[in-house]
Amino acid sequence: MKTLLLALALLAGTPAALAALLVDVRTPAEYAEGHLPGAVNLPLDTLQATIVRHAPDRSSRIELYCRSGRRSAAAAGLLRGLGYRDVHDLGSYTAAAQATNSISCKKEC
Repeated sequence: MKTLLLALALLAGTPAALAALLVDVRTPAEYAEGHLPGAVNLPLDTLQATIVRHAPDRSSRIELYCRSGRRSAAAAGLLRGLGYRDVHDLGSYTAAAQATNSISCKKEC
């Protein structure tokens, strides 16, 4: 249900959805194999040290995905623990692609 609501918001072009920081928490090698358009690669093991550069405002909307959903769930918990209030776990790469109606990019896009 959460994925459906996010997809509808993205299709409707709501300002909150457009302003979201889309974060791929997979490894750089996984990211290079394909990622969602506009996603920034902040691997889970470096997320705590790097997120503030991309989202200094803790009220920023952050959307996370990974390969299976496990790392994105861990990342969501980490970010909430750091005080980020608008964190959304999109789950797996496939689920995130469906939710955002996106196709994979192998280069910057």
